[in-house]
Amino acid sequence: MKTVARKLRRDGRSIGFVPTMGALHEGHLSLIRRAQQMADTVIVSIFVNPIQFGPSEDFEVYPRDLARDAELIANKGVDYLFAPNIDEMYPEDFVTYVATEGLDKRLCGSSRPGHFRGVTTIVNKLFNVIAPDYAFFGQKDAQQTIIIRRMVRDLCMDTEVVVCPTVRESDGLALSSRNQYLSPEERQAARVLSRSLQLCRQLYQEGERQVSKLITAIRELIEKEPLARIDYVAIADVDSLEFLVELDEEDPALVALAVFVGTTRLIDNLILKPETES
Repeated sequence: MKTVARKLRRDGRSIGFVPTMGALHEGHLSLIRRAQQMADTVIVSIFVNPIQFGPSEDFEVYPRDLARDAELIANKGVDYLFAPNIDEMYPEDFVTYVATEGLDKRLCGSSRPGHFRGVTTIVNKLFNVIAPDYAFFGQKDAQQTIIIRRMVRDLCMDTEVVVCPTVRESDGLALSSRNQYLSPEERQAARVLSRSLQLCRQLYQEGERQVSKLITAIRELIEKEPLARIDYVAIADVDSLEFLVELDEEDPALVALAVFVGTTRLIDNLILKPETES
């Protein structure tokens, strides 16, 4: 793939890159469409990255269907698929990692130690292979996008990170490859994530600026759902991820949550912006 990418650059073709772990859904396809609008050539990677999974997480059972995914993206007009194996990305003597100190310990990082070090390491490696002009990520993984943007800035990478809106089901549930873990009953219960965020938005638009009150409202709604168990609910600065106490009238804020529905951990978020929709 590195040879292909070099030739594309020599030919003056811009590269749009969509990194994924497979199990593709409409959220991924929306990233591909955006990439096709912005770049001459689109490359999609599929790699289930072992070093971003904790020892008790779902690496072994994470949904994989490379043949189905390859056919899907071919039908969507993607130019190249990069699907390396683990040995290609992490040879036996691999010892080098990339970390965004501090940012990777907050929010999801507090309950998934090492996760974001795994994310930044693999994204760095993929960027080195492909050297994309543009890389596309979904807003659903808000902390990930903030961390990757910081990595790109701090390491002087010549790639523009493009964050695309979260794609949702008609009932508001954010699309995720892990949604397929949910039973029908859990799938209904999972709607509480987006409902709680919409309640937060409503209270904010009505003038509430005390973070503690917004978080309490979110938690109380989620706790009414018997199948849901909160990992965290937080409101943080959109750049530093520092927790906020009171919302500024001019600056946006990230509302982020992680909730177990049954045994499946789901995340969602929204950006609160004065007088605008996120």
